[in-house]
Amino acid sequence: MILGIDTSVGTAVAVVEADGVVLAEASSANPLGHAEVIGDLLQTVLGAARPDAPLGHAGAGTPGERPEITAVAAGMGPGPFTGLRVGIAAARTFALGRGVPVVPVVSHDAAALGILLEDALVGGLDAEAGRFAIVTDARRREFAYTVYEGMDDDGLPIRVTEPALTQRDEIDVVLAGLGAERRDTTAVSAAMVALVAARALAAGREVGPRDALYLRSPDVTLPAGPKKVGV
Repeated sequence: MILGIDTSVGTAVAVVEADGVVLAEASSANPLGHAEVIGDLLQTVLGAARPDAPLGHAGAGTPGERPEITAVAAGMGPGPFTGLRVGIAAARTFALGRGVPVVPVVSHDAAALGILLEDALVGGLDAEAGRFAIVTDARRREFAYTVYEGMDDDGLPIRVTEPALTQRDEIDVVLAGLGAERRDTTAVSAAMVALVAARALAAGREVGPRDALYLRSPDVTLPAGPKKVGV
């Protein structure tokens, strides 16, 4: 099983089998308070992960016997600094305690995979989602966006652009220039984070960065030199 954790928008946790069967999923839509809820969400999904009562299916395959958690998928953003560090720290701590690897995932990849799978479910395997952009609130009057077009042979979303920031009043112009349909995203599924990780592991690929995608410089910087004191 893969434990998925994402705190790039709200807070989401899920337990998913490698073939895509969702055993348990819980989330909080609150864009704040990640540290206050993540412990309870982890306890909920780990207690609810039962092979005889899966919540749904995120890919191909059928439920099997319950294995141990073999990896932790961590949503690396883009997202605000405080939220991301809570989820990433939780993923790394859990993985360290269980002796399993952390698989970094671009959170927008998970949202894109959800859209692509939904389109395929509605329109059939030959359905084309076209070029689209995952757009999330980056606060400070900015949006984070990533443009996608289709899935590759490993079943992973194809990034046309890397995650980037733009002013809110400029997003439509930017996406029009890229020929991408805007898909506003207010929640990232931890089950999709885990499924991206499962497909990346199966393909022997690393698809996410090791460091969080904050996309902006920190507010606090080191001073250039010692402060001058008047005599």
